[in-house]
Amino acid sequence: MLYALLLIIIAALCLKIYLLKCSARDIAKGFADKTCSDSNTLIDISSRDRDMRRLACVINDQLAALRRERLHFSRGNTELKNAVTNISHDLRTPLTAVCGYLDLLKTTDEPSETARYLDIIRERTAAMKQLTEELFSYSLILSEDTEAKTEEVFVNRLLAESITAFYPALTERGIDPVIELTDKRIVRNVDPSDLSRVFSNIISNAVRHGGGDLKITLSETGEAVFSNKTEDLTAVQVQRLFDRFYTVEAACGSTGLGLSIARTLTERMGGSIRAELEDGVLSVIVDL
Repeated sequence: MLYALLLIIIAALCLKIYLLKCSARDIAKGFADKTCSDSNTLIDISSRDRDMRRLACVINDQLAALRRERLHFSRGNTELKNAVTNISHDLRTPLTAVCGYLDLLKTTDEPSETARYLDIIRERTAAMKQLTEELFSYSLILSEDTEAKTEEVFVNRLLAESITAFYPALTERGIDPVIELTDKRIVRNVDPSDLSRVFSNIISNAVRHGGGDLKITLSETGEAVFSNKTEDLTAVQVQRLFDRFYTVEAACGSTGLGLSIARTLTERMGGSIRAELEDGVLSVIVDL
């Protein structure tokens, strides 16, 4: 009787081991198949063993994380390729113009022509300088791993100072901004230089690519809104304006670097930034 019982136990253990080995093979095969394909399906096993099913569940979680990382890398790689193409074009165009007008300078002694060529060269080199400065600033912001130096900042005053700094550029573009800042004292514990950079980048983008108007409001909740008319922008393009290196001709030729920097800095300060399009009016909203 005891001998028969031992045989039953041994047989049961052998069956258990066999089933576990089958489950292990199923998991190994499923893992190999999922990592080599773009399928979003998960590993499934027939075993009812609780530990083996838990193992499959953990591996599925890791597979999902791996797929997210792979997708992120793929998008980043595509984004980087497009960025290199766009930035190369943005640098090559003014550089080609500069070389062409330098050649023209050699062929003329007319003071008026010389002055005109020099003005064009100055304009093109300024465009290249701006782009390279934005690239340098963006790389610095991404590489910073030190803790930001925060302090209590009077947001109303800082925003007013940012607007004042752009007054000459606004006047040159014929823009008479509508400014509505709350009388309530809005104070936030942030890095003043970072917040100033956010406001400056948004206003600069509106000055360069706006439709000749600009409205800036600051509510009692600390929400700053920058609105201006825009043309030929779709809702999809508006949602991509903050993507790093996003450049499309339909997006008013924006490099995307300025707004991408604004988003990075805003989120680093614990705030949020978004863009909305309604009836041809683009609004960039910063919530602190």
